Amino acid sequence: EAENNNAARDEPASSATPRGAPTGDVNEDENMEEDPALVDARSIYVGNVDYAATPEEIQAHFQSCGSINRVTILCDKFTGHPKGFAYVEFSDPLFVQHAMVLNESLFRGRLIKVTEKRTNIPSFMLRGRGRGRGGYRGGYRGGGNHYAPYRGRGR
Repeated sequence: EAENNNAARDEPASSATPRGAPTGDVNEDENMEEDPALVDARSIYVGNVDYAATPEEIQAHFQSCGSINRVTILCDKFTGHPKGFAYVEFSDPLFVQHAMVLNESLFRGRLIKVTEKRTNIPSFMLRGRGRGRGGYRGGYRGGGNHYAPYRGRGR
């Protein structure tokens, strides 16, 4: 029985890839060392994806654009249900432009939205340290020309 388990691990992954798991033949060590900006440059965002769609179906839909490294369907971390969008990583940034042609194409009865994947820049990187001071935060500031007997002096 142990031999069967070892043999199953040595074989390539079957077509039953779990949701959100990478698909393709990319070596994981190779992938971890790559700059995220380079990976994003050859990836696309696919919106309005059917909740029952599998990575294999998305890969088949975009196969005509070029060779695909990975398809990732994002899922809610609490419920495990798909969020309705996916990312497709191609082997070459040139294939991203080919994939843009499939924007608003029909996939499982829905019009999908295809855009280039943007690199996420955390908001704290944009602001620097601290939140800053001052600025109007809302609320009622008075105004107008009306009688205010307890207003204080010199305003």
